[in-house]
Amino acid sequence: MARKRTLDSAAVVRAAAEIADADGLDLLTLARVAERLDVRVPSLYNHVDGLTGLRRDLALAGVRASTDAIRRATVGVSGDAALLALCRAYRSFARAHPGQYAASVRAPGPGDAALEEASEELIGVVLAILAPYQLDATAATHAIRGLRSIIHGFVSLEMAGGFGLPLAIDESFEQLVATFIAGLGRAR
Repeated sequence: MARKRTLDSAAVVRAAAEIADADGLDLLTLARVAERLDVRVPSLYNHVDGLTGLRRDLALAGVRASTDAIRRATVGVSGDAALLALCRAYRSFARAHPGQYAASVRAPGPGDAALEEASEELIGVVLAILAPYQLDATAATHAIRGLRSIIHGFVSLEMAGGFGLPLAIDESFEQLVATFIAGLGRAR
């Protein structure tokens, strides 16, 4: 007797993440997910709201996973060391999971409570790491945007092969983050 396969939302999102991470978010389709799971496309609609819903679910998974990675990397450290650990973890997540990362960079849509909550949790972790810099709310928001922008820009260029000069890329990243941290120290 054939064994009945169990399909759930988590399995669908995991398969989507594998495809997006391996081949890019732009190549994620319901047909590819169905093929990977050895089901027919209509079966996926019991677990996701079409391709748009699947991408949203992938974004949620990416935000949650990056938050967990940052939390793990910053446990037991504070100040400059915590901010450096955050940057390293964020970069590592983006490099290891490029499809999930790409899905997670957009701000939540209006009324998407789960994605808003996950994004707020990530921001809360970053705000806690920034607390020793004693920034007011506006300055902290600017710092978060700046930090995210420099890491995203660096990772995007790195993954696209944009660094061709014969210098250590990791060293460039460390210097970039050190410069940002030094700027925060002067902003106090």
